[in-house]
Amino acid sequence: MKLVVGLGNPGRRYARTRHNLGFLLLDRIGEARGIRIGDERCESLVGRGERTWDPVASEWWPPLVLAKPQTYMNHSGVAAAALVKRFQARGADLVVAYDDLDLPFGRLRIRCGGSAGGHRGLASVLQHVADRDFVRLRIGIGRPPAGVDPVEYVLSRFSPEEEDALDDVLTRAGEALQAIVLKGPVPAMEDFNRVQ
Repeated sequence: MKLVVGLGNPGRRYARTRHNLGFLLLDRIGEARGIRIGDERCESLVGRGERTWDPVASEWWPPLVLAKPQTYMNHSGVAAAALVKRFQARGADLVVAYDDLDLPFGRLRIRCGGSAGGHRGLASVLQHVADRDFVRLRIGIGRPPAGVDPVEYVLSRFSPEEEDALDDVLTRAGEALQAIVLKGPVPAMEDFNRVQ
């Protein structure tokens, strides 16, 4: 079983903001895997998929749990800890997907362990989840323009140019998540941490 937690903020106001890339990725994965993310549990919206054969990848997908915490970004760890306990997920079974200011827009970075790097949602997960060796899938949103507050920037909508590229970014992030789930984080790092 793999537990994939996408970080974001609930509600229509935040639906297509930079800080909700984790939610957007889970929506993409849920649609591709036929998993409806709508059950309310562990302070999250949750969808479950059974073990399935992927004829394109010629691989079996393990049972998959997709979860979007509804606690707001800065308290994501409360929901993540409840999910880990509910689904008895070890660190290696947990993947957390989120936006990252320190990566250029669209760049991906996969890693296991490490610090929060200033991301408050991830800091909350690290505070509440005991096993810190989970996999992180960071999706770059780039730095704000000069004079724009970073908090305002992450809570704002994508620029028209970013919106045009967003479908490709989410497709590639979905491919990275598939590689993590099917091949493991190290091969996924080798394939996706290179400059794209």
